Amino acid sequence: MSTRPNKQTPQERRKGEFALSDFAEYVEKQQARQRNHSVAPSDSGYSTAGRSTTTTEDHAELDIIDQLGLSDAPNQVKLKDWLLDTSEDAGATFQSLSGLVQARLGEGHGETLFNLGQEDSGDIMGFNKEQWAMALTRITEAAKALNADIKVLLTYNVGGDVDAVPQNGKETACYGKLLIRQAPATPEEVIETRIAVVGNVDAGKSTMLGVLVKGGLDDGRGKARVNLFRHKHEIESGRTSSVGMEIMGFDTKGETVTSSVPGRKLTWNEIGTRSAKVISFTDLAGHERYLRTTVFGLLSSSPNYCLLMVAANNGLIGMSKEHLGIALALNVPVMVVITKIDICPPHILEQTITQLTRILKSPGARKIPIFIKTHEETVQTATQFVSQRICPIFQVSNVTGEHLDLVRTFLNILPHHGHYDAEAPFEFHINDTFSVPFVGTVVSGVVKSGVIHTGDTVLVGPDSLGQFQTTNIRSIERKRISVPFASAGQSASFALKRIRRKEVRKGMVVLPKLDALSLPKVYREFVAEVLILSHATTIRPKYQAMLHVGPVSQTCAIIEIDREFIRTGDRATVAFRFVQRPEYLAVGDRILFREGRTKGLGIVKAVGFELGSLNSRPEAQAHGAGWTGREKLKEKGVVGTGTGTGTATTAGAGGTASRTGPAKESTMGNGTAVVSGSGVAKVK
Repeated sequence: MSTRPNKQTPQERRKGEFALSDFAEYVEKQQARQRNHSVAPSDSGYSTAGRSTTTTEDHAELDIIDQLGLSDAPNQVKLKDWLLDTSEDAGATFQSLSGLVQARLGEGHGETLFNLGQEDSGDIMGFNKEQWAMALTRITEAAKALNADIKVLLTYNVGGDVDAVPQNGKETACYGKLLIRQAPATPEEVIETRIAVVGNVDAGKSTMLGVLVKGGLDDGRGKARVNLFRHKHEIESGRTSSVGMEIMGFDTKGETVTSSVPGRKLTWNEIGTRSAKVISFTDLAGHERYLRTTVFGLLSSSPNYCLLMVAANNGLIGMSKEHLGIALALNVPVMVVITKIDICPPHILEQTITQLTRILKSPGARKIPIFIKTHEETVQTATQFVSQRICPIFQVSNVTGEHLDLVRTFLNILPHHGHYDAEAPFEFHINDTFSVPFVGTVVSGVVKSGVIHTGDTVLVGPDSLGQFQTTNIRSIERKRISVPFASAGQSASFALKRIRRKEVRKGMVVLPKLDALSLPKVYREFVAEVLILSHATTIRPKYQAMLHVGPVSQTCAIIEIDREFIRTGDRATVAFRFVQRPEYLAVGDRILFREGRTKGLGIVKAVGFELGSLNSRPEAQAHGAGWTGREKLKEKGVVGTGTGTGTATTAGAGGTASRTGPAKESTMGNGTAVVSGSGVAKVK
């Protein structure tokens, strides 16, 4: 008779929460070390042990810093002198100011936040209104020379729509924050930020995206979400079951790119060509039935941020906690939007806010919740969101439009986040496949590293046998706009030559072809350091679970552990084996595995594995993972001690066998035990 697994005690749950935050930070440090560590390519020419190499970049901004004289030397040149220079040397200081802006734009991938009226140290320059106007004019001209526009985000003591009261009420000087954004010369230079939208079923994820992208409001019955659905059954049920994609564009002045005709939705091509910054939303399923699809979408899209939707009248229930835990495990910055505040009673909304605050401050999350209700709070929080400790929380209504303008402003200012190396060897992970008429097989995904051009010869694989196929890139598209190349950190689609759609699948990789003899190595077994977030009992070898590594989603079996068993909150070194086919892995890849209520995360420490290398027990080294089967029999009482004797027959070279135990434990009804082997066998 099967028994239900014991429910976790509060102590076990707390142990898992503490371990989650610490382990997520540990994995982030390991990946950073892997990025900075130079690894020589393997004998196949592909550095699978760590595919990032250390590159020495020429930072032009360092020259500007030298010109600024940020040292403690007496002849220090201050930024204020450049902004207010009206002397004969105004032309030279203008060039220096333009160089500073250009260096900042290069650091921010085409956009930067500029504190006008404040030194880099935070000291106030002491501008009056005339000096502020002059400095703004000069910095605007410097930006125009670089084909960039300026948007005033926030001012103090200046006056106007975006003016705010200084925290220090005695401060009378004028200062503020500017957003400088450069117009992209080509479509492939458009700034891209990927945001994964998660939350429980009926939290309003698709409706929120429909309202943000189209610019209109919802009617309260799901009018705004219809255009985001991909399947007929999604429209009928109103629930997302697949990984949906939607984009939102901002121009150089920070305005949302929308159609001038009310209700008309712009095509991706129109948004891409008119935008300087594009927000790519990944709309994920909220129902528990589609959890595997949601986890796949979270890992395969490589999101820069995670947007958690919470219904005000329901709170953080169901899959919301699962999705939040996965986002925290992946170390992705999280922002929260509380929806449906127009139909939620005030006391219920207060309960939701209290619950959300408690969960975000818990040991597993360690977040600082910041409730945003004003334009000033929006700008200040967005500029500080590079710190992953803070968690901005918005309260919106998609029907009345309350606070939606704050969400749009926040998304516009949101800084670029992520680590990508365009100098490393090219690597592309496939997360979806298509068959396009008159084009052929098309694969989409994210460029993990390197650069790819149209016409390049590449390898696609591995297949079920671990083999790679040679093909060529027919064409490349980004946001449905044809581009000549794609670089690290960008999402793109490739049309492949001489490849059928049934020959490619999600989880494959596209790699450059170096020469005819060197092929990438794939592995069926690997070693990872893991943390068990939750499990009812103990985990031992031969345990199987669904494992996710980026776009790879496959059942894995544990073949060896560095100890007898592991429980909730334990960290251990574990050897895994893919059940179906080998995959392309690298040291430093982040993994996540789950089976039922069991959850765990980890980081790949080594590819390939020798049986017995993890265990220190002599018995385990001699028999591999098989010893746990006998121990399980002992636990269940199938193998035990008792009174009575029986005879044993050996099949082999002959010999005697002694047996102690009740006759009912023998494999034959008359008390005879059949033992295969040779010599003397003892059965206990």
